[in-house]
Amino acid sequence: MTALDAGLLDRVRARLAEQSSELNAERVAQALRSEDRLFGDAAVLQVVDTLRRDTLGAGPLEALLRLEGVTDVLVNGPAEVFVDDGGGLRRTEVTFADDGAVRRLAQRLAASVGRRLDDASPYVDARLRDGTRLHAVLAPLASPGTCMSLRVPARKPLTLDQLVAADTLDRHGAQLLLDIVRSRVAFLVSGGTGSGKTTLLAALLSHLDPRERLVVVEDSAELRPDHPHLVSLEARQANVEGVGELGLSVLVRQALRMRPDRLVVGEVRGAEVVDMLAAMNTGHEGSCGTVHANSARDVPARMEALGMAAGLPQAAVHSQLAAALHVVVHLRRSHDGIRRVAEIAVLQRQESGLVQAVPAITFRVDSPAVIEPGGVLLEALLLSDRF
Repeated sequence: MTALDAGLLDRVRARLAEQSSELNAERVAQALRSEDRLFGDAAVLQVVDTLRRDTLGAGPLEALLRLEGVTDVLVNGPAEVFVDDGGGLRRTEVTFADDGAVRRLAQRLAASVGRRLDDASPYVDARLRDGTRLHAVLAPLASPGTCMSLRVPARKPLTLDQLVAADTLDRHGAQLLLDIVRSRVAFLVSGGTGSGKTTLLAALLSHLDPRERLVVVEDSAELRPDHPHLVSLEARQANVEGVGELGLSVLVRQALRMRPDRLVVGEVRGAEVVDMLAAMNTGHEGSCGTVHANSARDVPARMEALGMAAGLPQAAVHSQLAAALHVVVHLRRSHDGIRRVAEIAVLQRQESGLVQAVPAITFRVDSPAVIEPGGVLLEALLLSDRF
């Protein structure tokens, strides 16, 4: 629509709001008549359709969110909307009339789940009722305009066979990961944002014995393994008055009282690392989670930073880490946009007392996997009495 049309829509929207009028063709036609211009039936229906999209679902983004395979929809101001459907980001033809339209949509989505988004609180991180993860930052804090990031949950958890078909890993790698999960060694899935950590972990957990009880703790409920005995605990952010927050640390402690066979922390990012490591050191074998890291080698340093920020001294962090965690599975997003398992490492304590990630298997595109020095350590873990 032209700039004039955008102004017309704003005026019609304001008149309907003032009159508390129902959004239908008759009410819109009445509002349009006050413009002292002639509008045909087609124009009236176009305005009705546009306003309905503004008030229902995700507006102009709704069709993108429903596309098969779409995992992310990103809005960079009114003129740039991108999607990721597994092949990397690509720009779409969807646009907004102006930044006000983006702002209204972001505010409406946030308000639908009781969250505040305005000039006094110009950003929000929330989960919508359908499970979509919303993050928004208002202009002028964001440039080139109000920005939104929508993370679409998987409609059905992907299976390992589907991940093999998508080149995330090969058959040998899939079987190796199943051996790791079934051997009840504690492990972390690491990688960058959007590298497929949650997708891979859900696929692996779906293969667990149905008699096992999984208790999953997450900041935002995204991990949905296909398992018959799954309990999910989700963190709660503070309300508008700044009260009512329940963080992951509290939920991890609650999870331990729920008789879990496996404790799963959806993403280790803060003080909950202390409670998670303590749980893994108290008989909860096979517990697992995800963590952001640039490589498997960086995971001990990442855990050290989180633990020390939570008040543990370095020696205590590494002591807990050495006893609690055994394996790191690292994913990386390739230049072609495909998420792939890049390496598997084994955590080993050094003479210095610090834990180091020793590479065990390196996976390469279009070539056989390479067994690294840590391969012997990995084999010993899988052949231990846990298996």
